[in-house]
Amino acid sequence: RWHIELQPWASPTPSLNYEALRFLKYISTSQIACERLDLTSLPGEAEASEKPWPVCLDERFSLIHRLRSKQCRLYSLGLGNDDNQFETRMARSGCEVHRFDPGIKAAHIQEGRHLWYHRLSIDWRDPNPALAAHKMHSNTKKLGTVLNEFGHQKIDVLKADVESAEWKILENLILEAVVERIGQLVLEVHVHWAGFEVSGNDSAVVRYWYSLLRELELKDFRLFHSYRDPAKPRLFLRREAFNASSSYRLSWVNTRWK
Repeated sequence: RWHIELQPWASPTPSLNYEALRFLKYISTSQIACERLDLTSLPGEAEASEKPWPVCLDERFSLIHRLRSKQCRLYSLGLGNDDNQFETRMARSGCEVHRFDPGIKAAHIQEGRHLWYHRLSIDWRDPNPALAAHKMHSNTKKLGTVLNEFGHQKIDVLKADVESAEWKILENLILEAVVERIGQLVLEVHVHWAGFEVSGNDSAVVRYWYSLLRELELKDFRLFHSYRDPAKPRLFLRREAFNASSSYRLSWVNTRWK
C-alpha cells in the first residue's frame, strides 16, 4: 500500500475539537489488561525506573518466556537520549539489545555480552545516493532495511523515542508490513506539533494520528499501558488545550505474536 486508510471523521464536519477528544480518549484507554508491567519482576531487578517503559510480562504473552530462554531481541530507537536504563536492564536479563542512535561516537559498539550500540538513525525512508541532499543521511535507514541487513526476522520489543519522527516511521512500518514482525511496541508520541513531514490542517493531522493507531489495532495490537508525562508542557498542536500533555508513552502487545 502507498497510503494508510483514514478513519471517518469524528463528527459530521471536520472539527479539531471532536478529533482531539476522540484521539486523546483512545490513547488514554487500555484495550487489554496486563498485570506484570515492570522489569522489577525479573530476577535481580529491585527498583523501578523514574520514567518506565512498560512491557507486558504476563505468562500469556511470549516476551517473558523468551526472556527466560535467552531468545529475546530488543531494538531501541533514539535521538541523543542518554537514558539507557531500560536497555541495560533488558540486556542484563539476557535479551539481545540493539540501540540505534545517530549520536553514538563509533559505528558499532558492544557493551557486555548482550548490548550493542549502532550509529544509525531509523527513518521512514532509505536515502537515495543519487541525490546530493541525501548523502549526508547515509547513516539513515528504514527499520525493514536494517532487519534484513542484520538477518533478524523478528523483534520481541521495539522501543522508540524519536522526537516527532514516530508518526512517519510508524506509517512506514504499517505500509511495509514490518509491524507484524514486532511482538511489543513501546512508543513515545509527541502531540505538540504535527510531526516531521505530516501535512494538513490541525483536524486532518489528528485524524491521521488516530488512523495510524487504529491500523495497529487492525494488526492485532492492543494498548495495555498509557503514561502521560507530567513534566512535559501541556501543549496540543501548539495550543494549551484539551488538558493534554505534549508527550505520551504508549505500550502495545501483538496478541497474535508467537
